[in-house]
Amino acid sequence: MRIIKFLGVIGLFLTVFLGFKQSSKTQNSGAPNKVAYFASGCFWCVESIFESVEGVDEAVSGYSGGRTLNPSYKKIGTGKTGHAETVAVYYDANKVSFQTLVDVFFGSHDPTTVNGQAPDFGTQYRSIAFYQTKEEKEIIQKTIARLNKDIYKGKIATEVAKFVAFYQAEDYHQNYKKLHPNDPYVRNVSVPRLNRFKKKFPHLLKK
Repeated sequence: MRIIKFLGVIGLFLTVFLGFKQSSKTQNSGAPNKVAYFASGCFWCVESIFESVEGVDEAVSGYSGGRTLNPSYKKIGTGKTGHAETVAVYYDANKVSFQTLVDVFFGSHDPTTVNGQAPDFGTQYRSIAFYQTKEEKEIIQKTIARLNKDIYKGKIATEVAKFVAFYQAEDYHQNYKKLHPNDPYVRNVSVPRLNRFKKKFPHLLKK
């Protein structure tokens, strides 16, 4: 009986631990109202873009969209986990809407590129807009329909996927652009991508 109780305690601990790992830093950072999930290439770039938007408290790099439990950066690099580099965007719904975040998502990468964003290619860099509710799914689909008609001529390759789980990436990936300003990738890819976004959406930027 003692062994059964002990195993039960261990099982409860693992459940809580894994659940915490799948979530973001909500418990540690003054829990914003809502969270949205997007994948559009290297998460170092995507994280800095969303964090520049008014109403966004934090963007956390991680993995989502696949089938492997507790993936690592090394594992998703094989392209066999099904996961893509994803950011969890924590935002105040009173300051920024989900529709605006979707606009930021589509306006800050090339959604017609299949499995990648230059210079990064592979399924782990594919474009995915995740939804958690029927309303969010409709917003994403209507935005794609409008953009396909007005701009991309039906060529958008973005996946629209129901959110299942998010696995936070290793600590060294978090706030990478901010902490490594002299990294060649940051200077040559992340910063130019962020600057293009800022030029395109100046009205959405934090003051």
